[in-house]
Amino acid sequence: MHFAIDGTWERTGPVVVAGSPLKIFRLTAPGARIAEQIERGADVASSTLIDRLVDAGAIHPESHPGATSVFTVDDVTVITPQLGGIASTDGRVVVDDSSTPPIAGATIRLDNNSGPGAARNAGRPLATTALLAFVDADVDLLGDVGIGSWLTPLLPHFNDPSVALIAPRVAGEPGSPLDLGDKPGRIRAGTRLGYVPAAAIVVRADAFDAVGGFDPALRFGEDVDFVWRLDQAGWRCRYEPASAVWHEPRSNWPDRLHQQVGYGSAAAPLALRHPNALAPMHTNGWAVGSWLSALAGHPGVAAVTVAASVAALAHKLPNVSTAWSLRTALNSHLRGLQQLGVVLRRVWWPPLVLLAFFSKRMRLVAFGAVALDVAATPTDVAYGWGVWSGMIRHRTWRPLRPKFVSWPRRSVAR
Repeated sequence: MHFAIDGTWERTGPVVVAGSPLKIFRLTAPGARIAEQIERGADVASSTLIDRLVDAGAIHPESHPGATSVFTVDDVTVITPQLGGIASTDGRVVVDDSSTPPIAGATIRLDNNSGPGAARNAGRPLATTALLAFVDADVDLLGDVGIGSWLTPLLPHFNDPSVALIAPRVAGEPGSPLDLGDKPGRIRAGTRLGYVPAAAIVVRADAFDAVGGFDPALRFGEDVDFVWRLDQAGWRCRYEPASAVWHEPRSNWPDRLHQQVGYGSAAAPLALRHPNALAPMHTNGWAVGSWLSALAGHPGVAAVTVAASVAALAHKLPNVSTAWSLRTALNSHLRGLQQLGVVLRRVWWPPLVLLAFFSKRMRLVAFGAVALDVAATPTDVAYGWGVWSGMIRHRTWRPLRPKFVSWPRRSVAR
């Protein structure tokens, strides 16, 4: 099997630092030889080390043209939850979620509007195949006929019996929240790929049944909850951008902002169901120290804090070059600053706006957060409105709490 190394991969002799979040792997001599084979692009047999590297997000199984799969498109049933519109005639199962008027040609109709999660669940008993593909009605399979070739890069991943879910890239207009980019990865809460949208996913039917499908109580965020439950149950979930579909955006700004409010409203129920999985940002003490120093008007202290983080990382990784430690520490601070800007716009903007009325420094912070991405500000604010509405409704503050982590974590691999 062939694997691609993650963009975080850094190896010095028997030490590998890679993954999301970053982990340190101290390899034995056989393990170092396997790492060399992976770097060369050679075929590598399954092993405990490979499993650990894959689970850490340090390497990714490659999907390449001509890869064989134990499954074919005949082993896949496409299920589409739909509210209004016209039913597709490409052989998929269309679940009419109590549309008015009813959808002509729908496979099954629900008596009461129950949301996309419940509609997908309702389509499950109609499928007898080993794999289920959930595709939303507003997703274009880019010219495919029937189930189509978009599945070709996805199916080989299911050769691994531990893989439960594969998601293609859901492309859209620039800035689409459904487009997770062109880098493959393992899906897990608190990592670079913390979720995938259910706009288009392929799921092993046995895994779907094992976790009970989607939570019908969630109108929004049911896809995030579903993926997290699969991961927590020990299944592997992966993102494979070698396959891409197209998601049609909302046609006007009121509809887009309303959609973002709905997305944000899922934060509170998700935080209650997964208290250790959902946080508006993940950061470390060094980054927080530098930000607070800068906000307090002490840029010199902030610079010293950054330098100290480089020294601490270099001490923690004596086998890794100082240049790498410097680059990694600086990148961590920069990514953290970008993440802070997003969080201020999306989740923490109500208290920030209040403080800005009384503090010139807070006004500068608010201006800086907006300046980092002016185009995203309207949808970020709408998302935040949904977050706060959901917190008030569910009486919880958990969606506001950041998560502090040490980096990188240690792991001994053989």
